[in-house]
Amino acid sequence: MAKRATQEVNAGSMADIAFLLLIFYLVTTTMDSDFGITRKLPPIQEEEEEKEVDINERNIFIVLINRNNQLAVEGELFDINELKEATKEFIVNPLNNPNLSDRKEVEIPFFGVVEISKGVVSLQNDRSTEYGKYIEVQNELVAAYNELRNELSIKQFGLPYDDLDTDRQKAIKTYYPLTISEAEPRNIGGK
Repeated sequence: MAKRATQEVNAGSMADIAFLLLIFYLVTTTMDSDFGITRKLPPIQEEEEEKEVDINERNIFIVLINRNNQLAVEGELFDINELKEATKEFIVNPLNNPNLSDRKEVEIPFFGVVEISKGVVSLQNDRSTEYGKYIEVQNELVAAYNELRNELSIKQFGLPYDDLDTDRQKAIKTYYPLTISEAEPRNIGGK
């Protein structure tokens, strides 16, 4: 009996198929590249006339980042590691310092009538400021508000802020509203 030759599989087109599959996966796969800061922008004003806002200088905490990525707070060079504590002190103003934020009376659920800060943190940066430095400063400012909210939550309700129900979180946010004003980048300068 004669031996039968085994059939070979034509593998010539396998490379083409593998290449097409690779192209298909590259085209259909989505990459998560969400970088930046999550902020809810204010709604568009329907009124066309601009309202002049009268803010006392004492209630503005000016934070600048120059083109050399140097941090200045209230006109003085500042270390990033001290920014969070300085921001908290400005907002709370525990000793009623006339150079720090003023207070206003507000009625807040779960708290009653309390005095809260009128302070606004004004963050300004140079057009040449590195994005990483800007994010680092932004993180410190937001961390100051988060720590204040968490401390108040534990003091008032005995729970961390993240563990509170929505109504209590809203009351804490009213007590310490996130008031960071970000100016359009400009040429600030530096040494």
